[in-house]
Amino acid sequence: MQVILNNKEVYDKLDQLAAAIGASNLDYSSTVIVGIQQGGAVVSQFLYDRLLKNDKQAGSLKHGKLDITFYRDDVRNKILAPDPMHLPFSIEGKTVILVDDVLFTGRTIKAALDALFDYGRPERVQLCVLVDRKEHRQFPIQPDYTGIAIPSNRSDKLKLLISQDNEPQVVLLNQ
Repeated sequence: MQVILNNKEVYDKLDQLAAAIGASNLDYSSTVIVGIQQGGAVVSQFLYDRLLKNDKQAGSLKHGKLDITFYRDDVRNKILAPDPMHLPFSIEGKTVILVDDVLFTGRTIKAALDALFDYGRPERVQLCVLVDRKEHRQFPIQPDYTGIAIPSNRSDKLKLLISQDNEPQVVLLNQ
């Protein structure tokens, strides 16, 4: 296991992402942030907390979690238990900032878009990822906000780990 981003580096990336989101979305009253369960929900919570802390305008920003279990194209191959879903607001006509921890093939994002549109028709969707593994994309999906792009082998596993002290780090698991 190799640490790619330690907790300080993750927080630095989150601050950079928060600043970029703030610069592009001046009206938080029409913006929501939605994390894809599971890793994206963790990143979106950290990001949401950073936005509230560092941007006075972010008080009206809403935060939710999206479960994509039954929208995945591999659901037929596995028995999966759904994750908690929490979207206590309308996304109709809003800017949705969709957040994930690692963007790999794009299949998770495609499933998230399918799930999201079952909840309404947003004005636009922006994609925010902590880590981009762009050389392995299978769908034409690109993030609007990227913490870090990491070259990797297809067989590598990049994971966001949270310590018992609630400190995040990104690790590379070579296979």
